[in-house]
Order: sequence, then structure tokens, then C-alpha cells
Amino acid sequence: MHAINTYSYIEMNYIDWGLIDYKEAWDKQEHIFEKKVAAKINSEKNIEQDFIFCEHPHVYTLGKHGERNNLLINDDFLKKINATYYHINRGGDITYHGFGQIVGYPILDIESLGLSLKGYISTIEEMIIITMKEYGIESERLDGATGVWIDTNTPKARKICAIGVKASRHVTMHGFALNVNTDLKYFQYINPCGFVDKGVTSMSKELGREIDMEEVRHKLFENFVNIISK
Repeated sequence: MHAINTYSYIEMNYIDWGLIDYKEAWDKQEHIFEKKVAAKINSEKNIEQDFIFCEHPHVYTLGKHGERNNLLINDDFLKKINATYYHINRGGDITYHGFGQIVGYPILDIESLGLSLKGYISTIEEMIIITMKEYGIESERLDGATGVWIDTNTPKARKICAIGVKASRHVTMHGFALNVNTDLKYFQYINPCGFVDKGVTSMSKELGREIDMEEVRHKLFENFVNIISK
């Protein structure tokens, strides 16, 4: 069992699943998502808004339209580095989740928030950008690519946060992965998000120190709520 801490804040629940196996989290997401989609089909009102945080053991996930060859290692090597692999139903290409990374799975009725899917993804990006600025990290969007990046117009362009979302009936699942204290060597075994000419980074690499992940989670949540409350 995983401890779940739930807080209600401006009609949105802050939920922390802690460290959880990827497949277990995916199954839990699907259950919550399907219940909310069914509620939307039945025209139910006041669907709960759940902003879920967690952390995963080493795992690579490939989006539904991603390229399998962007995983650069075979099954035997996956076992050697204690990692697993899943082809899943979100958008985007391949990414890595692991220890020291904040993964967010907002399962939201974005219609009731007045957001389109594009607007929702932009809001997630803005949440990350604002939070990074609070730590003295200047980050931004990159034209033609979702997620949040640093030094986008230079040869040192590097991603600090990946985003991949699924939506049905304006209900979202999957979400974002922010590298906080992440072991970046695991990105060497993939073409992150399908890119072969751009790098990845983490908050700890940029700042030269370990970061309090619980503090970051709360800042992310508060910034998201503040953006959608404007």
C-alpha cells in the first residue's frame, strides 16, 4: 500500500502517491480517468479535480505514436540497469521516469476550468516555468515541441520537463515529468522525446545542489492553481 495524502485547495485535490511502480500508477490513473469520463457522459456536475504527484522506479515509456527505435537498448540491458519499458496511450515519444523526478498526473475536467487541451498543456508549461524561476532557473517553451527547456536557441538546448497527455471528453490523464534530483545517465539510453540533437538537465544539475522535492511539489501545485484562478 502507498500512503496517499490528500488536501483540498480551491476545489482541487493535492494527492501524493509517493514512490509507486509505473504499471500500478497507470492502472490507478485509468480507473480514476474512466470514472470521470463516464460521469461526463452522464452529464454529472462537480467532478472532482485531482492533481496527483508521484515518483517511479526506473522506467521508459513510449507514447502511442512514438518510435520504438528511440529506445537505444535491448531487453537484456533494460534488466541490467533495473529498468522497465511500456508502450502507453499518451501523446509524445519516449521518455524516462526514475528516482529524484517529480511526475505529475493531473486527472482533471479541463472543460470546467475553461481550458482547451492546447490551453491545458500551455498551463502545465507555464506552471513549470514559473516554478523554475522561483529557484533562479530561466526556462521557456521551444517552438514545435511540448515541455520546458533551457537555452533553447543555443547548441546547449536542454529539456528539464517532459509533457505527454491523453484526454477524452475533456478529462485528462498522464501529465508531466520534472527532473529534480534525477540521475541523468538514464537518458543516455534513449533519444529523449525523439530528439537526437538536444540534451536533458535537472534542477540539481543547474543549481549544483540537491533540491527538496516536497517543496517543489507544493510550489508546482500552488502555481497551477494560481494560473487557472486568474
